[in-house]
Amino acid sequence: MTGKDLWIRGRRIELTDLEQIGSWMAAHPDWSRRRLSEELAQLWNWRTPAGQLKDIATRDLLNRLEARGLIALPARQRRGGRQMPRALPPEAQALLPLPVSPRLGAGSLCKLLPLSWHLAQRGDRQRARITAYLREYHYLGYPDPLGQLHYLVGDRNGRDAACLLFGPASWKVAARDQWIGWSDAQRQKGLGHLANNSRFLVLPGAQTAHLASHLLAAAVRRLSVDWQARHGQALWLVETFVERERFAGTSYRAANWIKVGQTQGRTRNDSEHQIQAPIKDIYLLPLVPQARRQLCAIP
Repeated sequence: MTGKDLWIRGRRIELTDLEQIGSWMAAHPDWSRRRLSEELAQLWNWRTPAGQLKDIATRDLLNRLEARGLIALPARQRRGGRQMPRALPPEAQALLPLPVSPRLGAGSLCKLLPLSWHLAQRGDRQRARITAYLREYHYLGYPDPLGQLHYLVGDRNGRDAACLLFGPASWKVAARDQWIGWSDAQRQKGLGHLANNSRFLVLPGAQTAHLASHLLAAAVRRLSVDWQARHGQALWLVETFVERERFAGTSYRAANWIKVGQTQGRTRNDSEHQIQAPIKDIYLLPLVPQARRQLCAIP
């Protein structure tokens, strides 16, 4: 480490922290990344306001340390991208056919309503279907599932229509942070009140006028309750990034999301500004009337 202070997810990382991680890995080469994050969170007594251990945040912190070349983590047991994680045991996955996108037929939105929502947990068959749908039909594939809430939506007849994922918000986004108006210290403490809509997929057979905006509006109503239950913090703001060369963001605007700017075409680990990434429009949706005021009031 250099003489400059290193802060990740609101924690100052000391040389002693890196030495502790290294000593654990040397003494326990069989530990997974999850076990390592749980031990580190316990050591720090790093918890949510509800008292839950922040092992997910710790795992993200470890990933960022590895990206900086400060530690070397054990090999991943599950990967994101287009590989299928073990949402079901291997023997069950072997028997699970790839879902075929159902053809719901052309027509109006009212013919699909009411929609059914399922918050899929690890091990659920619905979780495996979400994974397979994203692998097959979403241009970004399936993301790292760490901290993600998985929703599978069905139509009135129980046919799958869409999947939505919401996870931890991005650590730093210039346009978002300027819109909020908070300080670095407030951002570090208040980021748990933000969520990121990391994936949104209307299945090819379910393309219906106004369905996408209807889904976005319904999703955030459920998300506020589920986020509080999962993370122990109230949810005040949701963000998403829309690749402008692919999408116009029409559904987000129709669901009252606010476009606040665009990304700079870099990835979060590109400290040397050498990696060119697609430019994305940044959309935000406040879930409470005074979202900015509440975020800026964090001591």
